[in-house]
Amino acid sequence: MSASSDKAEGTMDKAKGKAKEVTGSVTNDKEMENEGKADQTKGSAKKIKGEVKDAFGSD
Repeated sequence: MSASSDKAEGTMDKAKGKAKEVTGSVTNDKEMENEGKADQTKGSAKKIKGEVKDAFGSD
């Protein structure tokens, strides 16, 4: 996977996670809220992975 796609997927995971977290919060669904937080963490990790690949010039 390329650095660009890692960063793009990370951004998508973070957005999806935020939507889940807000939906879970509004509907008082703690499980969905926690899934959203986990998705955001996963997205952050993917973005960092892409940034590291960029820094070292590897794909």
